[in-house]
Amino acid sequence: MKTYSMKPADIEKKWYVVDAEDLVLGRMASVIANRLRGKHKPGYTPHVDCGDNIIVVNAEKVVLTGKKFTDKVYYRHTGHPGGIKSETPETIFRGKTPEKVVRLAVQRMVPKGPLGRQQMTNLKIYKGGDHPHEAQKPEVLDIASMNKKNKRSA
Repeated sequence: MKTYSMKPADIEKKWYVVDAEDLVLGRMASVIANRLRGKHKPGYTPHVDCGDNIIVVNAEKVVLTGKKFTDKVYYRHTGHPGGIKSETPETIFRGKTPEKVVRLAVQRMVPKGPLGRQQMTNLKIYKGGDHPHEAQKPEVLDIASMNKKNKRSA
């Protein structure tokens, strides 16, 4: 029996919309990363972009557990000597781009390299409840109902 390998012509991409309100960040990011890679499909091929397109709305309402909201630190470097910069999720959420936290969480679960960058282009994140992708007729992906720990109750 030969192993089946999908070709780019065989791939059928679907569109999914995820409402991130009250969802735990890491659990939501792992489900999204698996969908972006296509690992939920029976014909998954590691070297081909066979994943789906994901739209995340209400990214500013995502929840971090424990003290991660204040204690977790994201580092980046400007490229100049002594140019290390750091931010916490608290400062990012107060800034202009609260969707950056969701993008970083998913990006770190997708492989590094050209294929991972291509798969990340299939992820669209919006801080509000609206998105401009209604023409694609996205299906709702209910991550909260997959496991009771995925949704944080007050």
